[in-house]
Amino acid sequence: MANYYQPEIETASPQQLLAWQNERLVKQVQHVWDNVPYYRKKMEEKGLTPADIQGVEDLKKLPFLSKDDLREAYPYGLLAVPQSECVRIHSTSGTTGKRVVAFYTQHDVDLWEDCCARAIVAAGGTKEDVCHIAYGYGLFTGGSGMHGGSHKVGCLTLPLSSGNTDRQLQFMTDLGSTILCCTPSYAAYLAENIHERGLRDQIKLKAGIFGAEAWSEEMREEIQNALGIKAYDIYGLTETSGPGVAYECQEQTGMHINEDHFIAEIIDPNTGEVLPEGSKGELVFTSITKQAFPLLRYRTRDICVLSRKPCSCGRTHVKMSKPMGRSDDMLIVKGVNVFPSQIEAVLLEEGYPANYQIIVDRVNHSDTLEVMVEMTPENFSDSLAKITSMEKALVSALKAMLGIYAKVRLVAPKTIARSEGKAVRIIDKRKI
Repeated sequence: MANYYQPEIETASPQQLLAWQNERLVKQVQHVWDNVPYYRKKMEEKGLTPADIQGVEDLKKLPFLSKDDLREAYPYGLLAVPQSECVRIHSTSGTTGKRVVAFYTQHDVDLWEDCCARAIVAAGGTKEDVCHIAYGYGLFTGGSGMHGGSHKVGCLTLPLSSGNTDRQLQFMTDLGSTILCCTPSYAAYLAENIHERGLRDQIKLKAGIFGAEAWSEEMREEIQNALGIKAYDIYGLTETSGPGVAYECQEQTGMHINEDHFIAEIIDPNTGEVLPEGSKGELVFTSITKQAFPLLRYRTRDICVLSRKPCSCGRTHVKMSKPMGRSDDMLIVKGVNVFPSQIEAVLLEEGYPANYQIIVDRVNHSDTLEVMVEMTPENFSDSLAKITSMEKALVSALKAMLGIYAKVRLVAPKTIARSEGKAVRIIDKRKI
Protein backbone atom coordinates (compact mmCIF):
# COMPACT_ATOMS: atom_id res chain seq x y z
CA MET A 1 0.00 0.00 0.00
CA ALA A 2 1.13 3.56 -0.69
CA ASN A 3 3.38 5.41 1.73
CA TYR A 4 3.84 9.18 2.02
CA TYR A 5 7.44 9.01 0.83
CA GLN A 6 6.48 7.59 -2.58
CA PRO A 7 6.13 10.77 -4.64
CA GLU A 8 4.81 8.78 -7.60
CA ILE A 9 1.58 8.25 -5.64
CA GLU A 10 0.94 11.97 -5.26
CA THR A 11 1.95 12.73 -8.84
CA ALA A 12 0.21 9.80 -10.50
CA SER A 13 -1.60 10.37 -13.77
CA PRO A 14 -5.39 10.78 -13.74
CA GLN A 15 -5.63 7.43 -15.50
CA GLN A 16 -3.60 5.67 -12.81
CA LEU A 17 -5.61 7.31 -10.02
CA LEU A 18 -8.86 6.22 -11.63
CA ALA A 19 -7.56 2.66 -12.05
CA TRP A 20 -6.67 2.49 -8.35
CA GLN A 21 -10.04 3.90 -7.38
CA ASN A 22 -12.00 1.53 -9.61
CA GLU A 23 -10.21 -1.53 -8.27
CA ARG A 24 -10.38 -0.50 -4.63
CA LEU A 25 -14.00 0.66 -4.79
CA VAL A 26 -15.17 -2.68 -6.17
CA LYS A 27 -13.33 -4.55 -3.41
CA GLN A 28 -14.60 -2.19 -0.74
CA VAL A 29 -18.24 -2.50 -1.78
CA GLN A 30 -17.93 -6.27 -1.61
CA HIS A 31 -16.22 -6.00 1.81
CA VAL A 32 -19.04 -3.83 3.16
CA TRP A 33 -21.75 -6.04 1.63
CA ASP A 34 -20.24 -9.15 3.22
CA ASN A 35 -19.59 -7.66 6.66
CA VAL A 36 -21.92 -4.72 7.38
CA PRO A 37 -25.58 -5.82 7.48
CA TYR A 38 -26.68 -2.23 8.21
CA TYR A 39 -25.33 -0.97 4.87
CA ARG A 40 -26.22 -4.14 2.96
CA LYS A 41 -29.85 -3.49 3.89
CA LYS A 42 -29.60 0.07 2.52
CA MET A 43 -28.24 -1.34 -0.75
CA GLU A 44 -30.96 -3.98 -0.94
CA GLU A 45 -33.61 -1.30 -0.45
CA LYS A 46 -32.30 0.30 -3.64
CA GLY A 47 -32.22 -3.05 -5.44
CA LEU A 48 -28.41 -3.13 -5.53
CA THR A 49 -25.83 -5.88 -5.19
CA PRO A 50 -22.03 -5.59 -5.41
CA ALA A 51 -22.25 -6.68 -9.05
CA ASP A 52 -23.90 -3.34 -9.84
CA ILE A 53 -20.76 -1.43 -8.83
CA GLN A 54 -18.04 -1.90 -11.45
CA GLY A 55 -16.14 1.33 -10.83
CA VAL A 56 -16.28 5.01 -9.90
CA GLU A 57 -18.92 5.73 -12.56
CA ASP A 58 -21.34 3.56 -10.58
CA LEU A 59 -20.64 5.25 -7.25
CA LYS A 60 -23.69 7.48 -7.58
CA LYS A 61 -25.92 4.39 -7.43
CA LEU A 62 -24.95 3.68 -3.82
CA PRO A 63 -26.97 5.04 -0.88
CA PHE A 64 -25.58 7.81 1.30
CA LEU A 65 -24.50 7.48 4.90
CA SER A 66 -24.96 10.34 7.36
CA LYS A 67 -24.05 11.05 10.94
CA ASP A 68 -27.59 9.97 11.87
CA ASP A 69 -26.78 6.52 10.48
CA LEU A 70 -23.62 6.38 12.57
CA ARG A 71 -25.57 7.25 15.70
CA GLU A 72 -28.29 4.73 14.89
CA ALA A 73 -25.72 1.99 14.33
CA TYR A 74 -23.69 2.90 17.44
CA PRO A 75 -21.49 1.33 18.62
CA TYR A 76 -20.78 -1.75 16.45
CA GLY A 77 -23.37 -1.60 13.66
CA LEU A 78 -20.96 -0.34 10.97
CA LEU A 79 -17.93 -2.35 12.06
CA ALA A 80 -16.68 -4.41 9.09
CA VAL A 81 -14.11 -6.66 10.83
CA PRO A 82 -14.16 -8.71 14.04
CA GLN A 83 -13.54 -6.58 17.11
CA SER A 84 -10.43 -8.70 17.79
CA GLU A 85 -8.82 -7.21 14.65
CA CYS A 86 -9.27 -3.64 15.86
CA VAL A 87 -6.49 -1.89 17.74
CA ARG A 88 -8.02 1.54 18.43
CA ILE A 89 -11.11 3.70 18.45
CA HIS A 90 -11.53 7.44 18.16
CA SER A 91 -14.66 9.43 18.75
CA THR A 92 -16.30 12.75 18.03
CA SER A 93 -17.07 15.13 20.86
CA GLY A 94 -20.69 14.08 21.02
CA THR A 95 -22.06 17.61 21.47
CA THR A 96 -25.39 16.48 20.00
CA GLY A 97 -26.92 13.06 20.38
CA LYS A 98 -24.81 9.93 20.72
CA ARG A 99 -21.10 9.95 20.13
CA VAL A 100 -19.77 8.72 16.81
CA VAL A 101 -17.18 5.98 17.32
CA ALA A 102 -14.73 5.00 14.57
CA PHE A 103 -12.69 1.78 14.64
CA TYR A 104 -9.18 1.14 13.28
CA THR A 105 -7.16 -1.95 12.43
CA GLN A 106 -3.38 -1.60 12.50
CA HIS A 107 -3.55 -1.38 8.71
CA ASP A 108 -5.97 1.58 9.04
CA VAL A 109 -3.68 3.34 11.52
CA ASP A 110 -0.67 2.89 9.23
CA LEU A 111 -2.47 4.35 6.21
CA TRP A 112 -3.85 7.23 8.25
CA GLU A 113 -0.40 8.09 9.57
CA ASP A 114 0.95 7.97 6.00
CA CYS A 115 -1.67 10.54 4.99
CA CYS A 116 -0.69 12.80 7.90
CA ALA A 117 2.95 12.39 6.97
CA ARG A 118 2.15 13.59 3.44
CA ALA A 119 0.66 16.74 4.97
CA ILE A 120 3.82 17.40 6.99
CA VAL A 121 6.04 16.87 3.95
CA ALA A 122 3.81 19.17 1.86
CA ALA A 123 4.38 21.88 4.49
CA GLY A 124 8.12 21.49 4.09
CA GLY A 125 8.69 18.99 6.89
CA THR A 126 11.71 16.64 6.96
CA LYS A 127 13.46 14.47 9.54
CA GLU A 128 15.41 17.57 10.55
CA ASP A 129 12.30 19.25 11.90
CA VAL A 130 10.86 19.47 15.41
CA CYS A 131 7.10 18.84 15.16
CA HIS A 132 5.21 20.49 18.03
CA ILE A 133 1.80 18.84 18.38
CA ALA A 134 -0.68 20.88 20.40
CA TYR A 135 -3.80 19.15 19.14
CA GLY A 136 -5.66 17.22 21.81
CA TYR A 137 -4.85 13.54 22.20
CA GLY A 138 -7.19 10.85 23.56
CA LEU A 139 -10.45 10.18 21.71
CA PHE A 140 -9.92 13.24 19.50
CA THR A 141 -8.09 12.29 16.28
CA GLY A 142 -5.95 15.41 15.88
CA GLY A 143 -3.10 14.63 18.25
CA SER A 144 -2.77 10.95 17.44
CA GLY A 145 -2.89 11.40 13.66
CA MET A 146 -0.27 14.13 13.47
CA HIS A 147 1.86 12.32 16.06
CA GLY A 148 2.01 9.21 13.89
CA GLY A 149 2.58 11.26 10.75
CA SER A 150 5.47 13.08 12.40
CA HIS A 151 7.06 9.74 13.27
CA LYS A 152 6.68 8.53 9.67
CA VAL A 153 8.55 11.62 8.44
CA GLY A 154 11.21 11.13 11.11
CA CYS A 155 10.69 14.46 12.88
CA LEU A 156 11.51 14.95 16.54
CA THR A 157 7.95 14.80 17.87
CA LEU A 158 6.82 16.90 20.83
CA PRO A 159 3.49 15.40 22.04
CA LEU A 160 2.39 18.43 24.08
CA SER A 161 -1.36 18.01 23.52
CA SER A 162 -3.50 21.10 24.13
CA GLY A 163 -3.46 23.42 27.11
CA ASN A 164 -0.78 24.51 29.61
CA THR A 165 0.45 27.43 27.56
CA ASP A 166 3.46 28.04 29.82
CA ARG A 167 4.73 24.54 29.07
CA GLN A 168 3.95 24.93 25.36
CA LEU A 169 6.09 28.05 25.12
CA GLN A 170 8.90 26.60 27.23
CA PHE A 171 9.28 23.56 24.98
CA MET A 172 8.77 25.66 21.86
CA THR A 173 11.70 27.91 22.79
CA ASP A 174 13.97 25.36 24.51
CA LEU A 175 13.67 22.62 21.88
CA GLY A 176 13.33 24.85 18.83
CA SER A 177 9.95 23.76 17.47
CA THR A 178 9.80 24.33 13.71
CA ILE A 179 6.34 22.97 12.77
CA LEU A 180 3.28 23.71 14.93
CA CYS A 181 0.20 21.48 14.70
CA CYS A 182 -2.95 22.68 16.48
CA THR A 183 -6.29 24.38 15.92
CA PRO A 184 -6.07 27.82 14.29
CA SER A 185 -7.74 29.46 17.28
CA TYR A 186 -5.10 28.00 19.61
CA ALA A 187 -2.34 29.09 17.22
CA ALA A 188 -3.72 32.64 17.46
CA TYR A 189 -3.77 32.34 21.25
CA LEU A 190 -0.16 31.12 21.34
CA ALA A 191 0.84 33.96 19.04
CA GLU A 192 -0.81 36.42 21.39
CA ASN A 193 1.14 35.03 24.34
CA ILE A 194 4.42 34.97 22.42
CA HIS A 195 3.95 38.64 21.58
CA GLU A 196 3.01 39.61 25.14
CA ARG A 197 6.02 37.79 26.63
CA GLY A 198 8.50 39.17 24.13
CA LEU A 199 9.45 35.71 22.85
CA ARG A 200 9.13 36.37 19.13
CA ASP A 201 12.90 36.36 18.53
CA GLN A 202 13.25 33.03 20.36
CA ILE A 203 10.70 31.19 18.22
CA LYS A 204 12.06 29.08 15.36
CA LEU A 205 8.73 28.09 13.79
CA LYS A 206 8.65 27.95 9.99
CA ALA A 207 5.24 26.34 9.36
CA GLY A 208 1.94 25.56 11.03
CA ILE A 209 -0.57 22.84 10.12
CA PHE A 210 -3.94 23.93 11.42
CA GLY A 211 -7.35 22.27 11.27
CA ALA A 212 -10.30 20.85 13.25
CA GLU A 213 -12.28 24.09 13.00
CA ALA A 214 -13.27 26.61 10.35
CA TRP A 215 -10.92 29.53 9.77
CA SER A 216 -10.79 32.27 7.19
CA GLU A 217 -8.06 33.51 4.85
CA GLU A 218 -7.94 36.67 6.94
CA MET A 219 -7.20 34.60 10.04
CA ARG A 220 -4.48 32.75 8.11
CA GLU A 221 -2.78 36.06 7.28
CA GLU A 222 -3.06 37.20 10.88
CA ILE A 223 -1.39 34.02 12.19
CA GLN A 224 1.30 34.04 9.50
CA ASN A 225 2.22 37.62 10.26
CA ALA A 226 2.17 37.12 14.03
CA LEU A 227 4.36 34.00 14.00
CA GLY A 228 6.41 34.59 10.85
CA ILE A 229 5.36 31.25 9.35
CA LYS A 230 3.39 29.73 6.49
CA ALA A 231 0.06 28.43 7.79
CA TYR A 232 -1.31 25.31 6.08
CA ASP A 233 -4.82 23.95 6.21
CA ILE A 234 -5.49 20.27 6.88
CA TYR A 235 -8.83 18.49 6.63
CA GLY A 236 -10.24 15.32 8.08
CA LEU A 237 -13.13 13.68 9.87
CA THR A 238 -13.15 11.14 12.67
CA GLU A 239 -15.62 9.15 10.56
CA THR A 240 -13.13 8.70 7.70
CA SER A 241 -9.93 8.46 9.82
CA GLY A 242 -9.01 11.93 11.07
CA PRO A 243 -6.74 14.73 9.84
CA GLY A 244 -4.89 13.98 6.61
CA VAL A 245 -7.82 13.22 4.34
CA ALA A 246 -6.70 16.39 2.54
CA TYR A 247 -3.93 18.91 3.06
CA GLU A 248 -2.43 22.06 1.58
CA CYS A 249 0.84 22.26 -0.32
CA GLN A 250 3.16 25.25 -0.68
CA GLU A 251 0.74 26.84 -3.18
CA GLN A 252 -1.90 27.28 -0.43
CA THR A 253 -4.76 27.33 -2.95
CA GLY A 254 -6.76 24.37 -1.71
CA MET A 255 -6.18 20.99 -0.10
CA HIS A 256 -5.09 17.93 -2.07
CA ILE A 257 -7.34 14.95 -1.29
CA ASN A 258 -5.55 11.62 -0.88
CA GLU A 259 -7.42 10.06 -3.79
CA ASP A 260 -5.69 6.72 -3.48
CA HIS A 261 -7.63 6.33 -0.20
CA PHE A 262 -10.74 8.50 -0.64
CA ILE A 263 -13.14 9.24 -3.48
CA ALA A 264 -14.65 12.71 -3.24
CA GLU A 265 -17.96 13.91 -4.70
CA ILE A 266 -19.82 17.20 -4.56
CA ILE A 267 -23.60 16.95 -4.31
CA ASP A 268 -26.56 19.25 -4.09
CA PRO A 269 -27.30 19.10 -0.33
CA ASN A 270 -31.04 19.25 -0.96
CA THR A 271 -31.46 16.74 -3.80
CA GLY A 272 -28.38 14.53 -3.45
CA GLU A 273 -27.60 15.03 -7.15
CA VAL A 274 -23.90 14.78 -8.04
CA LEU A 275 -22.66 18.15 -9.30
CA PRO A 276 -19.95 18.76 -11.93
CA GLU A 277 -16.41 19.81 -11.05
CA GLY A 278 -16.20 23.43 -9.98
CA SER A 279 -19.69 23.47 -8.47
CA LYS A 280 -20.25 24.57 -4.90
CA GLY A 281 -21.99 21.92 -2.86
CA GLU A 282 -21.75 19.34 -0.10
CA LEU A 283 -18.65 17.18 0.13
CA VAL A 284 -19.16 13.40 0.17
CA PHE A 285 -16.38 10.87 0.87
CA THR A 286 -16.03 7.16 0.18
CA SER A 287 -13.20 5.35 1.99
CA ILE A 288 -11.68 2.77 -0.36
CA THR A 289 -8.81 1.39 1.74
CA LYS A 290 -10.10 1.43 5.31
CA GLN A 291 -10.80 -2.01 6.78
CA ALA A 292 -12.56 -1.58 10.13
CA PHE A 293 -14.92 1.34 9.47
CA PRO A 294 -15.26 1.75 5.69
CA LEU A 295 -17.90 4.38 5.02
CA LEU A 296 -19.42 4.55 1.54
CA ARG A 297 -20.75 7.93 0.33
CA TYR A 298 -20.54 9.61 3.71
CA ARG A 299 -22.14 13.07 3.75
CA THR A 300 -19.72 15.42 5.51
CA ARG A 301 -22.13 18.40 5.48
CA ASP A 302 -19.15 20.59 4.59
CA ILE A 303 -19.74 22.99 1.71
CA CYS A 304 -16.83 23.37 -0.71
CA VAL A 305 -15.65 23.16 -4.33
CA LEU A 306 -13.43 20.54 -6.03
CA SER A 307 -10.87 21.48 -8.69
CA ARG A 308 -8.45 19.55 -10.89
CA LYS A 309 -6.65 22.66 -12.08
CA PRO A 310 -2.91 21.77 -12.36
CA CYS A 311 -0.95 22.64 -9.23
CA SER A 312 2.55 24.11 -9.30
CA CYS A 313 3.65 21.60 -6.65
CA GLY A 314 3.26 18.75 -9.15
CA ARG A 315 0.67 16.85 -7.13
CA THR A 316 -2.15 15.59 -9.32
CA HIS A 317 -4.72 14.69 -6.65
CA VAL A 318 -7.88 16.78 -6.78
CA LYS A 319 -8.05 19.85 -4.56
CA MET A 320 -10.88 20.84 -2.25
CA SER A 321 -11.40 24.43 -1.25
CA LYS A 322 -11.40 25.51 2.34
CA PRO A 323 -14.89 24.59 3.64
CA MET A 324 -17.18 27.57 3.16
CA GLY A 325 -19.56 26.50 5.91
CA ARG A 326 -21.70 23.51 6.71
CA SER A 327 -25.06 22.52 5.34
CA ASP A 328 -26.24 21.31 8.73
CA ASP A 329 -24.84 23.77 11.28
CA MET A 330 -24.97 26.92 9.23
CA LEU A 331 -27.16 29.47 10.93
CA ILE A 332 -30.48 30.31 9.34
CA VAL A 333 -31.46 33.68 10.75
CA LYS A 334 -34.66 35.28 9.50
CA GLY A 335 -34.52 32.94 6.52
CA VAL A 336 -30.96 33.93 5.60
CA ASN A 337 -28.05 31.45 5.55
CA VAL A 338 -25.30 32.82 7.80
CA PHE A 339 -21.88 31.19 8.08
CA PRO A 340 -19.54 32.07 10.97
CA SER A 341 -16.68 32.34 8.46
CA GLN A 342 -18.46 35.32 6.86
CA ILE A 343 -18.62 37.12 10.20
CA GLU A 344 -14.99 36.29 10.99
CA ALA A 345 -13.87 37.66 7.64
CA VAL A 346 -15.58 41.00 8.35
CA LEU A 347 -14.11 41.28 11.85
CA LEU A 348 -10.56 40.61 10.70
CA GLU A 349 -10.97 42.95 7.74
CA GLU A 350 -12.05 45.69 10.17
CA GLY A 351 -9.01 45.13 12.39
CA TYR A 352 -10.54 43.06 15.19
CA PRO A 353 -8.99 39.84 16.55
CA ALA A 354 -10.44 36.38 15.93
CA ASN A 355 -11.98 36.30 19.39
CA TYR A 356 -15.74 36.56 19.08
CA GLN A 357 -19.00 34.78 19.78
CA ILE A 358 -22.19 34.64 17.76
CA ILE A 359 -25.38 34.60 19.81
CA VAL A 360 -28.67 33.72 18.14
CA ASP A 361 -31.98 33.97 19.97
CA ARG A 362 -35.68 34.20 19.27
CA VAL A 363 -37.61 37.10 20.78
CA ASN A 364 -41.34 37.52 20.20
CA HIS A 365 -41.21 34.85 17.47
CA SER A 366 -38.45 36.70 15.61
CA ASP A 367 -34.79 35.68 15.28
CA THR A 368 -32.09 37.96 16.66
CA LEU A 369 -28.39 37.87 15.82
CA GLU A 370 -25.75 39.34 18.11
CA VAL A 371 -21.98 39.31 17.65
CA MET A 372 -19.84 39.83 20.75
CA VAL A 373 -16.40 41.06 19.71
CA GLU A 374 -13.23 41.73 21.66
CA MET A 375 -11.51 45.05 21.10
CA THR A 376 -7.75 45.00 20.62
CA PRO A 377 -5.57 46.77 23.21
CA GLU A 378 -4.87 49.38 20.53
CA ASN A 379 -8.50 50.27 19.85
CA PHE A 380 -9.80 49.69 23.37
CA SER A 381 -11.70 52.60 24.83
CA ASP A 382 -13.97 53.16 27.78
CA SER A 383 -15.58 56.10 26.01
CA LEU A 384 -19.22 55.22 25.42
CA ALA A 385 -19.39 57.53 22.41
CA LYS A 386 -16.35 55.93 20.77
CA ILE A 387 -17.57 52.39 21.45
CA THR A 388 -20.98 53.25 20.02
CA SER A 389 -19.34 54.64 16.88
CA MET A 390 -17.20 51.52 16.45
CA GLU A 391 -20.21 49.25 16.96
CA LYS A 392 -22.19 51.14 14.32
CA ALA A 393 -19.35 50.73 11.83
CA LEU A 394 -19.26 46.97 12.43
CA VAL A 395 -23.05 46.70 12.17
CA SER A 396 -22.84 48.35 8.76
CA ALA A 397 -20.01 46.07 7.58
CA LEU A 398 -21.80 42.93 8.77
CA LYS A 399 -25.05 43.96 7.11
CA ALA A 400 -23.20 44.48 3.82
CA MET A 401 -21.81 40.93 4.09
CA LEU A 402 -24.84 39.08 5.49
CA GLY A 403 -27.75 41.08 4.17
CA ILE A 404 -29.40 41.23 7.59
CA TYR A 405 -28.97 43.27 10.77
CA ALA A 406 -26.67 41.93 13.47
CA LYS A 407 -26.33 43.64 16.82
CA VAL A 408 -22.69 44.20 17.78
CA ARG A 409 -21.42 44.28 21.35
CA LEU A 410 -17.79 45.31 21.82
CA VAL A 411 -16.10 44.03 24.95
CA ALA A 412 -12.72 44.64 26.59
CA PRO A 413 -9.62 42.65 25.54
CA LYS A 414 -9.41 39.10 26.96
CA THR A 415 -13.10 39.16 27.97
CA ILE A 416 -14.00 36.15 25.82
CA ALA A 417 -12.55 32.87 27.11
CA ARG A 418 -9.65 31.59 25.00
CA SER A 419 -9.83 28.14 23.48
CA GLU A 420 -7.20 25.44 23.84
CA GLY A 421 -9.22 23.07 21.67
CA LYS A 422 -12.04 23.87 19.29
CA ALA A 423 -13.29 27.40 19.77
CA VAL A 424 -16.92 27.81 20.88
CA ARG A 425 -18.09 30.37 18.34
CA ILE A 426 -21.86 29.92 18.30
CA ILE A 427 -24.43 30.07 21.07
CA ASP A 428 -27.81 29.29 19.55
CA LYS A 429 -30.37 29.86 22.29
CA ARG A 430 -33.19 28.84 19.98
CA LYS A 431 -32.19 25.21 20.58
CA ILE A 432 -31.85 25.51 24.34
